[in-house]
Amino acid sequence: MRHMGGERVQEAVAGSVALLRTAVEKDWDTVKAARSDWSCREAAIHIAYDLIVYAGRLAGRGHSSHVPLRIHPDDTAGNEGLLHAIETTGTLLTATIRTTPRHIRAHHPCPFHTANPEGFAALGVGEVLLHTYDIAEALGLVYEPPAELAEFALTRLLPQVQPGPTPWSTLLWATGRGELADRAPVTSWYWINNLVVPAERLNLESLTPAAAADLAAGGDGGYEWARGGPYDGTREASGMLLKAYEAGVHRPEFGVFVLVRHEDDRAVGALGFHGAPDEEGRVEIGYDLAESARGNGYATEALRALATWALARDDVHTLLATVDHDNRASQAVVTRAGFVRATVEEERAMGESREANGPLQVYVRTA
Repeated sequence: MRHMGGERVQEAVAGSVALLRTAVEKDWDTVKAARSDWSCREAAIHIAYDLIVYAGRLAGRGHSSHVPLRIHPDDTAGNEGLLHAIETTGTLLTATIRTTPRHIRAHHPCPFHTANPEGFAALGVGEVLLHTYDIAEALGLVYEPPAELAEFALTRLLPQVQPGPTPWSTLLWATGRGELADRAPVTSWYWINNLVVPAERLNLESLTPAAAADLAAGGDGGYEWARGGPYDGTREASGMLLKAYEAGVHRPEFGVFVLVRHEDDRAVGALGFHGAPDEEGRVEIGYDLAESARGNGYATEALRALATWALARDDVHTLLATVDHDNRASQAVVTRAGFVRATVEEERAMGESREANGPLQVYVRTA
């Protein structure tokens, strides 16, 4: 999966500027951008501001959420000067994305508080597309960006949104700018970057629908894998995540997490949930490792970290892990991670039936 973040930002900015340049002779100062208290001029300044702030945060390598940057266009520059500011800041963000290592994360609010270079690329693309649409509508222009750009933002920043008839119509609906048949209007929304749960030697990075689709199709999901990875279970779990996304039931915090080793930024395996918690607060968890990464305690470390994170939530009360009867290594992993073998009564309550030396064993961990 080749990282296309820089190219996508560049494409979004070029398309925006090309369209808005056809209206530079119009009044941008007194005409309000659609659905906004900003004038078209202020909305254009906001695009440039977002781009330079994203570049500054990413270039700062996550050391601070505060970036002391402002956009103050020369009033004599006119509308063409605003477009030059968007082009310039877009170029700066593109260059920053291209030169920032994949694992670097920097501050972005709501709800997981950080984003990696691809996340900042998606943020830049999303802001350019949507605010260009607002300005264009106010100025009487027709704007519809390439489907690939809208999909780039959707599959990285709105993973909880079920795909609609087209990526662009879905993005407009999901951000309160359009309608979709059989869906209620959206009145409140925010971007969702992928969640990262830290462990001692690993980061547990949640998969976006874009990365899951690539893994399910046989790609690498944008990761450099340890020898023997990704394992078949990771691809299967990615396919399950993709189906949940397409059905509109995916919850990003209860998806698949790739285990990325700190020392070399290589992915060594994956673990994740089999869906969101049920009404009783129960959720099942599974995992696998690349063969070359086994025997190092990575699975135990990752399972312990994700279990601790999950059980700290109000909506999770019980974690389940189903292990083959003959898989002694996996049984040892769940035991070290604080799970215990379920009793006959617990299995019965969960709809499971225990057989003497049966093929599967259920383990549980509670808060």
